[in-house]
Amino acid sequence: MVPAVLVLEGGATRGVFSSGALDFLMEKNLYVTDVIGVSAGACNAVDYVSEQIGRTRDCMIHKEKELDYYLGIRKMFKEKSMLDMDLIFDKYPNELIPFDYDTYFDSDINCEIVTTNCETGKAEYMTERKDRDRLMKIGRASSSMPLAAPIVRIDGVPYLDGGLADSVPIQRAMKKGREKIIIILTRNEGYRKKQPSIGEAKIYRSAYKKYPNLVRTILRRPYTYNRQMEQIEKLEEEGKIFVLRPKIKAISRLEKNYDRLTSFYEHGYVRMKDQYKKLMDYLEME
Repeated sequence: MVPAVLVLEGGATRGVFSSGALDFLMEKNLYVTDVIGVSAGACNAVDYVSEQIGRTRDCMIHKEKELDYYLGIRKMFKEKSMLDMDLIFDKYPNELIPFDYDTYFDSDINCEIVTTNCETGKAEYMTERKDRDRLMKIGRASSSMPLAAPIVRIDGVPYLDGGLADSVPIQRAMKKGREKIIIILTRNEGYRKKQPSIGEAKIYRSAYKKYPNLVRTILRRPYTYNRQMEQIEKLEEEGKIFVLRPKIKAISRLEKNYDRLTSFYEHGYVRMKDQYKKLMDYLEME
């Protein structure tokens, strides 16, 4: 096991890029000591720790109707979610696409899943080493996009998407004390988030009026994210971190097209394969 921190950005279905990259690393039996996953990156993180090559791909890319997790706009008002979160975090891991809980819990890898506390508006880095249901609930909270999925309560506390408070936890990774940091992004180089419009801000304030700190975090997210990207690009240029990102145009966060999803997954696999020697050189640097 390599003493390094692996940081996995979210992005909903854009996470198939990361799953392709991680499948290649798992085929090479390359595992690191610490993993931090955000939103879809959390799903990738737990499948990496459980050493299940192809599992995240199979959860995200499929043609079978029984595996379709996208509810769409019409059902969203009835189900209060654009995605079937029960399918993703219950039926998938426990029935349809089994998750290897035993391997995950027996692993020596320290896996942190990033969530956003709705009451404080701050990121929390959560772990679970024993309880199956709680592990999946944490993953669900981390992946619950605002407006598109309901708030998840863990130990009585309301949580939403970890990317709201800490999209790419580079600071958290640096605090781990490891000399090597690997970051897998799902957006193209140079991408920056735009500030929400006045109308979007009103929607957030109305939807989460009980959680003013959460609203503040959501509205500040572009500023926080763009600062993180500037820091990551600087550290990458200085050779202090290793970054993998897509070279082709990134797909949408709720992409449904089978061929586009497959292509983006394969791109992640090939990108890691092409950069593998560079990654090895980085990890072996003094």
